[in-house]
Parts: sequence; C-alpha cells; structure tokens
Amino acid sequence: MLKKYLLTFLVAMVPIVELRGAIPIGVAWGLPVVPCYIIAVLGNMVPVPFIYFFARKLLVWGSDKKLTGRFFRFCLEKGERGGEKLKEKAGRGLFVALMLFVAIPLPGTGAWTGTLAASILDIGFKKSVAAVMLGVLIAGVIMGVGSSGVLALVSR
Repeated sequence: MLKKYLLTFLVAMVPIVELRGAIPIGVAWGLPVVPCYIIAVLGNMVPVPFIYFFARKLLVWGSDKKLTGRFFRFCLEKGERGGEKLKEKAGRGLFVALMLFVAIPLPGTGAWTGTLAASILDIGFKKSVAAVMLGVLIAGVIMGVGSSGVLALVSR
C-alpha cells in the first residue's frame, strides 16, 4: 500500500501528467480518493519552488547552446508571448487567471506550466505559489470526483 502512495506522489511530480494523471492512477490501484488526493497535491506542489526560481534561468542559459538552443529559445519566446497575452487580457485579475489556468485539468495547464508562466511574468513568489496551489486544489477536486465514479452515477 505504501508503494502505491509513493508512486502516486512521484507521478504527480512529473510534468504534463501531474496530479491529473496521479489521482486516476492511484484510484485505479485501489487507493481511497481523499488520501490519494492529498498525496497527489503534495507531489504536484514539490517542484513548484524549483520551477519558479530555476526554470527560467535554465532556459536562458541553454538558449545559446548548440544542442538545446533552438528548443530553449522556443520555450522562452512562447512563454513570454503567452505571458504577455495573459497579462493584457487578465489585467488586474492575473492571480485569478493563473489560478484558473492551473485548475483546468488538461495536460499542459498544470503547476509546471503555470509556475513557469508566473516566473516569466515576474509575479511574486508567494502570489504565484498561492495561485498555483489553489489551481492544483481545484484540479484535484475535479479529478477526484471524476475518478471516484461520481460522474458515472450522475450521468445515469
């Protein structure tokens, strides 16, 4: 049982998959939904400070390297363009926009991408973590409800 919780925690740390994959996997392994939710949220939030403080620096560093330059520049440019668009549309509601972006339970809209966008937009660390955490909690509830079979019961 402990092994399943550990694997759920680790899956939640993986980019793109994150808690959106960890919760359904944990529930499929027979773990109760609430403990699975808590473990997945914790696992999903562990990389956030590292992403915030180091991902942009890594992308800038690697943008002039032969092997990584093209991809890293693409990531930086895409992040900056997307961040500026989000900033223009959201205006003063940037916190809510970031939270809702992370809350959408689709691949590529999770804590990894949201935190990277927050660091590119120079949103403060505490504000970024709070918005990402709220988004992760909401996405976790959505995935927990879906994974527990509640949607199947309601749709009958």
